[in-house]
Amino acid sequence: MFPRRTIGIVGGTLLALAAATPARAGNESDFLAGLTKTCPDCSLPHAALKRRDLSGADLSGAMLGGAVLHRAKLGRAKFDGADLTGANLNKTELINASFVHAKLTGALFYEADMTAADLGGADLTEAKMGKARLVRAKLDGATMPDAVLTGARLDDASLTRADLSECNLVEASLRRADLSAANLDSAGLVGAALRGAKLHDAKLTDADLYGADLTGADLSGADLSGARLTGADLTDAKLDGAKLSGTLMPDGSVHE
Repeated sequence: MFPRRTIGIVGGTLLALAAATPARAGNESDFLAGLTKTCPDCSLPHAALKRRDLSGADLSGAMLGGAVLHRAKLGRAKFDGADLTGANLNKTELINASFVHAKLTGALFYEADMTAADLGGADLTEAKMGKARLVRAKLDGATMPDAVLTGARLDDASLTRADLSECNLVEASLRRADLSAANLDSAGLVGAALRGAKLHDAKLTDADLYGADLTGADLSGADLSGARLTGADLTDAKLDGAKLSGTLMPDGSVHE
């Protein structure tokens, strides 16, 4: 329904015209009651949505700080520009969901399935994403300092220009991931699988890559100053133009 507004009287007939902006399709009470999945710009802080089927829901711009969405079904859901600070999305199904420019500071995504999700430009500072599945996910330009991605699956994900400084990526799988120009300064990548990853022009100063698999990785132009590569596999890796000042190399030597 569209709200109506009077615009005048012609020939004794009262005229009305639908306003240009439609009323919100579903308000907070309808959404919480399960009567609609459409609630853009709604205010739903600390909403209890555990195990709800919200597949395809539109929550763009919604305020969901502290909301509990544990084990919810959120495939293809839209959270673009939404605020989910501290929200609990552990073990949720988020396949093809969209979080473009969403605020996800401190959000919980443990074991969440975020296959092919779009998190471009999202704020994931200190997010907890251990063992999350982010295969083919889009994280270009995402802000993720201090995020925890221990054991996460990021194969074929796109993380160009993402800020992953001081992230915990221990034993994470990043096979063929695109990390071009990403900031991985002081990131923990012990035992990470980076086979075939694109890391050209990436910042990896003081990063810990102990035992990482970098077979066939493109590190051309990357800054690895002070990084630890002890035990790392650099077979067929490209290091053209890479900065290696003070880098601890796989054989234990320190690069001058």
